[in-house]
Amino acid sequence: MATIVTMPRLSDTMTEGTVAAWLKKVGDKVSEGDILAEIETDKATMEFESFNEGTLLYIGIPEGETAPVDSLLAIIGNEGEDVSALISGGTTAPAAAESAPIATETKTTEAPAADLPKGVIVVTMPRLSDTMTEGTVATWLKKVGDKVVEGDILAEIETDKATMEFESFNEGTLLFIGIQEGNTAPVDSLLAIIGPAGTDISGIAENYKVGGAAPTAAVAKEEDKVTSSDKAAEAVETVSDGKRILASPLAKKIASDKGIQLTQVKGTGENGRIVKSDIENFTPATASAPSAAPKAVETVKAEAPKVFVPAGEVFTEEIKNSQMRKIIAKRLAESLFTAPHYNLVIEVTMDEAMQSRAVINSVPDTKVSFNDMVIKACALALKKHPKINSQWKEDAIIINHHVNVGVAVAVEDGLVVPVLRFTDAMSLSQIGTSVRDLAGRAKNKKLLPTEMEGSTFTVSNLGMFGITEFNSIINQPNSAILSVGAIVEKPVVKNGQIVVGNTMMLSLACDHRTIDGATGAQFLQTLKQYIENPVTMLA
Repeated sequence: MATIVTMPRLSDTMTEGTVAAWLKKVGDKVSEGDILAEIETDKATMEFESFNEGTLLYIGIPEGETAPVDSLLAIIGNEGEDVSALISGGTTAPAAAESAPIATETKTTEAPAADLPKGVIVVTMPRLSDTMTEGTVATWLKKVGDKVVEGDILAEIETDKATMEFESFNEGTLLFIGIQEGNTAPVDSLLAIIGPAGTDISGIAENYKVGGAAPTAAVAKEEDKVTSSDKAAEAVETVSDGKRILASPLAKKIASDKGIQLTQVKGTGENGRIVKSDIENFTPATASAPSAAPKAVETVKAEAPKVFVPAGEVFTEEIKNSQMRKIIAKRLAESLFTAPHYNLVIEVTMDEAMQSRAVINSVPDTKVSFNDMVIKACALALKKHPKINSQWKEDAIIINHHVNVGVAVAVEDGLVVPVLRFTDAMSLSQIGTSVRDLAGRAKNKKLLPTEMEGSTFTVSNLGMFGITEFNSIINQPNSAILSVGAIVEKPVVKNGQIVVGNTMMLSLACDHRTIDGATGAQFLQTLKQYIENPVTMLA
């Protein structure tokens, strides 16, 4: 029986979508987990995965056209099945001729499709996060004339959130570089051209700039198109041992939400690709224990020679702002000047927490930090005080009943905030393992954009630097951020006696638009109880 596929709602604010590209055409076989199309939302261009199997019988929205959410996007069913009744059943989607393969349609630009030599691929500036509008090429790891193999790292690109490695999905020779090191360009700008060695690409770059869209290789054979589309549709995760894992975007999201490592899952899709059903049917008990990943070999960077400054002379040095630094400046300034901040400070006794941590860490292969205990306590306290776990909108306050704690991590170029999803459901050891993994990959520029999105509350800790107390700027759209200071040994009063104790200062920065003073104070009281009596976190 035929199944109607409608325009999906791919973000909470999406009201309509544009079909950027169809990766299947009418008559193609479709399996569960296959990428049907790339859809532009109000936030990003995203791959849309099929939840059904069969043959693509009809396409309701051609490439480049826009339609409201829930409009008729496609029909999937048995080969030869009559779907005329479904098509005429009434839809707001633009009609498309059932016999016309959408894959052959191309937008006309000043660079005709037929002018692009066979095998030549135009690589554009990728959108590496949902909020990225432009990127800076930090470093090229390949130069013009170098051979490129699928999976090679072409360049390091600075986004609005991190500096990330950009991997090639194509093979050939690097023929042209469109954005030089240190330069910034909008998403979809011409980044590079890859193709057979010696290919004449004169005019391609100029035509691309004039036309504003990448030419399409219309002269390529149909099987070349399919192969290229399949490669583009595959989500690739690179692990530390160099093994490459193919997984659909939906499978990766479900695995991330459930805390499943893709290295443990056997894919049943094409070329061993992991699909939704593989994650849903995965049983951790049957998986072999993951082998310890070999420690990444860090490249020792030569220290820059110190600049000689003659005594008594005025000397300045100008350092170009990285993309990350620009975004930090922009967003924190926006947060400080749009959200009315106020800070609440409380002192916490840490004696019981220190004893509990020592007992926990006596368990083999277990390592829990004080920061892990604070994160766990925050997650439980947020469940009891959901107003802290909120965000401001002009017409409403959004209360998040899920808890995703962001952990501020200092990196060479600035600050990133990887996110622990569903933190309240994680054990202390799980939090410890996840924080070490995320922090390590953050410093090595290996974090995925999805691992830095969706926080509902943030924790920032400078205690390891000996800072006893400080105030943070709220990481919007969160409504609050907790600043954690160092544990200090000092005289305290217990039962009327002065004794030596260990205390720690906590400072909660709140957005007064969403959190009143009493609400913030009650949250800190609950947090204090959990930290001072860690056994209560097990209740």
